[in-house]
Amino acid sequence: MALHFLNEGKAAKHLLSFCLPLALIACGDSKDAAAPAPAEADTPAVAVMSDVHFENVYGDLKNPKFSGIPTADGKFATIRTMYAQLTSTRLFNENYFAFRGALDDAYARGIRLVALSGDYSDDAQPVNIDGIAAILKEYQAKGMRFFIAPGNHDPNEPFDNDEAGKSDFLTAEGKEQKVYAVNYSGCKSQDASVACTNQLMELGYEKLIAQLGEFGYMPNKADIYWETPFSNYGSTAYSYDAALTSADVKNRQFEICAEGEGGSYKADGEKNLGKAFTRCTSIIDSSYLVEPVKGVWLLSIDANVHIPNSAFDPVNAKAFKGFDGAGNAGWNKVLTHKKHLLAWIKTVTARAKSQGKRLIAFSHYPTMDFYANQTDAMKAVFKSGAFQVTRVPDAATTTALAATGMQLHMGGHMHFNGTNDYKDAAGNYFVNVQSPSLAVFGASYKVVKYKDQDTVDIETVSLNNVARYNELFKYYQTEYDYLQNSNLASDISKRWSKDILNTKSYGEFTRYYFGELSRLRFMDDYWPCEMKEAATTLDAKQMLILSQLQTQVTFAQLKDVPGVLPLTANCMAKGSVSGTPVSASQLTADWAVATTKAAALATAAGYKLDDFAKITAYEFYGDFHRTVYAGELALRDMGTDRVKQYKVLINAFPANPTAITMLSGKPSDQNAVNVPFQNQFKQVFSILKGLGSGKPSDHFTVNFKTQTLTNSNTSSASFN
Repeated sequence: MALHFLNEGKAAKHLLSFCLPLALIACGDSKDAAAPAPAEADTPAVAVMSDVHFENVYGDLKNPKFSGIPTADGKFATIRTMYAQLTSTRLFNENYFAFRGALDDAYARGIRLVALSGDYSDDAQPVNIDGIAAILKEYQAKGMRFFIAPGNHDPNEPFDNDEAGKSDFLTAEGKEQKVYAVNYSGCKSQDASVACTNQLMELGYEKLIAQLGEFGYMPNKADIYWETPFSNYGSTAYSYDAALTSADVKNRQFEICAEGEGGSYKADGEKNLGKAFTRCTSIIDSSYLVEPVKGVWLLSIDANVHIPNSAFDPVNAKAFKGFDGAGNAGWNKVLTHKKHLLAWIKTVTARAKSQGKRLIAFSHYPTMDFYANQTDAMKAVFKSGAFQVTRVPDAATTTALAATGMQLHMGGHMHFNGTNDYKDAAGNYFVNVQSPSLAVFGASYKVVKYKDQDTVDIETVSLNNVARYNELFKYYQTEYDYLQNSNLASDISKRWSKDILNTKSYGEFTRYYFGELSRLRFMDDYWPCEMKEAATTLDAKQMLILSQLQTQVTFAQLKDVPGVLPLTANCMAKGSVSGTPVSASQLTADWAVATTKAAALATAAGYKLDDFAKITAYEFYGDFHRTVYAGELALRDMGTDRVKQYKVLINAFPANPTAITMLSGKPSDQNAVNVPFQNQFKQVFSILKGLGSGKPSDHFTVNFKTQTLTNSNTSSASFN
């Protein structure tokens, strides 16, 4: 292990000392060192597919106790329940078909290079890794090449987890089945309710690289060039054999400590922090740079950061429980715990520029604000941690990455479609493109194509129609029937709407899925109580009226005027009455005045007030969450009329709403009934506008020379 640390330190120092600006060419493709050749005029397109979350729906669990659901053709469906899907931020089953659909579509477009930017599997279980490897080999045989970057689901931990599993596989009877790896406590105790198989263990880096090495993790003889952050080819000619040696996992390790990266960085880290580094160990960094075709460099960055935690045991340093998951760390922790990556990226970008290479960098994690710069507003309005805002990179992180010279980064992780850019004082221009997941609403992949050395065309290809997407619906029907007929409280709580089984396309299916995900999870997890009540109760007509309402009737008085406004004081703190309150009946007259004002706003926009009632509460909060994740693509799904109607609401609120009176951390029930809504939902609709009017994210070009993003889709919808 100490040898690994020494090698890591020497490699990092060598990169920094050897790859000086005047000698950058020697650190790159040595075949071109004498006379760097520019990229071909017609650079091939690269498809970027993120967050596939592949599950092998017909995989072999290799357990006689539970093989899955028998199918008519002699296979077994090893699938998760519909309820599990509807309460997860990704689908588990239908994305199997979506992935094949995306590959077929890309192949038909003539695309032969595909980058998978993390979470290509759902937790890296052998059954799923075997399944995705088989599919990649199938398309590889047709001439496609695949280049993987790891995500926080592959691997979940840097080392194997032989206690992992899932509790929600679907049985032929419509029930849930637990399936776990053999060292799970229930397996050790021979719990009869658990099916035990190591097909459900979660693989660490070493096994993943071994099983998926041909998909970028290891060099290919067909590659023009390949390296890792620790490669040290020096001035010798590049060779496949040298790359193969460099690719060995024992040569791809670095020292990580609880406080930061060790190795050659430890002394400076301890000096800056003023304390010794602890819990230090060696783990693998699977990053690599590859030139699969002349002039195109694909930079696969392993931005997973698994920090040793309080359970870390130096005697058993490969125990998976000794490391934190990488999901919330992202690039913020790369800056402190994977410093060698920034040094390497800087040399790669400099060499790419020097040699005329067209560089596409990709990792699993976003490198800048992915919520169209709405993150601070979202933090102010919603519950703490809502919408996973803790995963938004710090401004300092974006600044540090821009300073490396990296210009284009393709990210994933957030299942979000969006684009953002950044310019620093030194003149560096940096663009982050978020590729949406194939397993959610807005399912799409990105096509990246250099038009010339300074211009990149990026197109989003939506997967609205996917063959076989409803192949598993008959099994969900069994689950639905079981839940409807069960009297168990645990089953009743898991009932879902059968309407999702009536959808006619993958696009419609994912749209409905996101509505149910909103209802079953997001509204509770993200929205404060009084905001949830309003969002789940009011249609857009009532919202428009309420935006115009001026009254002195309080929430405490609503019980005395039933039928006017379907809100309650249930989420409010009980306050003391001050002064002489107006009669509760005054609300009826005030509501009538507000209705007249709302009707005038609707008429001015070319609509009737009743048209807004078609946007039900369910549609509203579904639209909001779909826009959070899909941005511009969600507006296209809404259609022209709904976008215009939301624009009316966006502009309907008072310029300066009355502040909410708070009591013990809650709104007081002595607030006038219009005050909380106007204050909070003015912000909600402002966020909706920002999310739906961000930088171009559907089809656009990036010009690095002029440092601009240009929308190529002149008909794209916007709230502006």
